[in-house]
Amino acid sequence: MIPIRDDNPTRRFPLVTAVLLVINVLAFAYEVSLTDAEFVAFLNTWAATPARIVAEPFSPGVLVTLITAMFLHGGWLHLGGNMLYLWIFGNNVEDTLGRLKFLAFYLATGVIATLAHIAVSGPSEVPLVGASGAIAGILAAYLLLFPKAHVLVLIPVFFIIELARVPAAFVIGFWFVLQLVQGIGSISPAGAGGVAWWAHIGGFAAGLVLTLPVWLAGRRSQKRRKTPFTTWR
Repeated sequence: MIPIRDDNPTRRFPLVTAVLLVINVLAFAYEVSLTDAEFVAFLNTWAATPARIVAEPFSPGVLVTLITAMFLHGGWLHLGGNMLYLWIFGNNVEDTLGRLKFLAFYLATGVIATLAHIAVSGPSEVPLVGASGAIAGILAAYLLLFPKAHVLVLIPVFFIIELARVPAAFVIGFWFVLQLVQGIGSISPAGAGGVAWWAHIGGFAAGLVLTLPVWLAGRRSQKRRKTPFTTWR
C-alpha cells in the first residue's frame, strides 16, 4: 500500500513539515553531487556511526551526527518514501502539537530511534542515515491523535493499480507489524540486512510515549465538554 493523501485537513500551513522536507531534499541533492570519495568522507563526518557513538558518547562531533544523520538518505526511494509519509502524516501532527513542539518531537524521536538501533544491533561500523526513525514517531503520534482518519492508498494488484480509501490506523498498523516482523528476523546473523528495522520500532515506541500526554489531555478535554452543567440552589 502506498499512501497518497489523507482526509484530515489542517487549520494552518505546516511550515515546519515543509521546511524539514526541503532540507532533506537539498541535503540529498548535495549528496548526489559528490564523487564517491567525497561521499564516503561526507558520511564519515555527518552520518551516525554506532561504533563511534558507543566509543565517544559525549563527544560534540559525535553527538551532532545523531541529528545530521536524520537529514541524509541512501537513495531516491529511501528519500521519496520518507518524505511522502512526512508530508501526509506530519502536517496533522504539527497542527496538533504546534510548530516548536513538533520540531522537538521530530528530532527527539529520530535520536531515540538511532539509540534503539544501537541497543539492539550493537556498535557497528556501518553508518546510519535517514529520517525513518522520526517518521515512525510521527506515524505513532498520528495513530493516537487521529484514530478515525482515512487515507487514500495505491494498491498494486499484479499489473493493475487500485485506489482505495482505508483507515489510517490500518495503514499505520500494517506498516508497524511489517517493521516488527523484519526487526525480529534481523536479530539473527542470517537476517541482518541494510535496513535499520529497530530504529523504526524505537522511533514508533518513542512517538507513542511522547504523544501520550497530549492524547490524555485531549481525552480529558472531551470528557469535560460532554459533562452536563448542574445548577445548584
